Amino acid sequence: MSNDSTLLQYDLGPGVEAFSTRRDSELPFPVVLSRQVHGVRVAVVNRPDMTREELEGYDALVTALPGVAVGVHTADCVPVLLYDPVCRAVAAIHSGWKGTVQRISQKVLFVLKQEFGSRPENIRAAIGPAIGPASFQVGEEVVQFFKEQNFPLDEIWTFQPGCSSVPMADGHHIDLFKANRWLLVEAGVPAACIREAGIDSYTDPDFFSARREGFSCGRTTSAIRLI
Repeated sequence: MSNDSTLLQYDLGPGVEAFSTRRDSELPFPVVLSRQVHGVRVAVVNRPDMTREELEGYDALVTALPGVAVGVHTADCVPVLLYDPVCRAVAAIHSGWKGTVQRISQKVLFVLKQEFGSRPENIRAAIGPAIGPASFQVGEEVVQFFKEQNFPLDEIWTFQPGCSSVPMADGHHIDLFKANRWLLVEAGVPAACIREAGIDSYTDPDFFSARREGFSCGRTTSAIRLI
C-alpha cells in the first residue's frame, strides 16, 4: 500500500488492501473501474486490463485476481467493499439509494458465492464515506420505495418537521449507512465484520459531494485488491 497519508484505509485483515481517496489523494496503483449507471449489474473482472468501455453499465465489480484492484466512484452514494479471506475474492459496490433499495450488496454476495464459492459468514466489509442521514433529505416517494422493499423503516427513516434554516435538515431522511449494513447482516455477514467510515460526504469537505457541489464535481474512489 502507498504511504499516501491522505488515503482513508480500511483494516479488513491480512491479505487485502482497501481504501477510499480523499479530495487530494492520488491513487497508489491502477484500479479497474466501470461506467456506473445506478443499476445492479455485477461484473466479474477476469483480466487486469479490462476497460470502462467493457464494463459499461455495471455498478459492482468482483474479482479473485491477486494484485488487481477493483473500485467504484462516488460523490454521496455509498461505496461498499467486500473481502472473502477464505475463498480469496473481493468486490467493490456502488450503492446509491437506487442501488440500495434494489439490494445490490445482496446481489453481489450471490455472485461471489456463485463464482468463487464465498459464504456470507466469511465476508468482511467496509462501508465508506457517503451522504449521512442528517444530510440525506428525500421525498416521500423514496421512503415508500424502501417500505415496499421491506427495509426496517424504524431503523433507517426519520422525519424532521418544521422549517429549519439548516440546509437538508427538515423532512424525510434515509440512513444509507444503516440500510447497507442491514442488507449485509440480513444476508448473513456478521455485524462484527462490517467496518464503517461514518463520514458524511455532504458535510466533510475532504470528500466530494454532488449534492453540495453539483454533479460535475470530482469523485471519491474506493478500491480493494488481494495481496
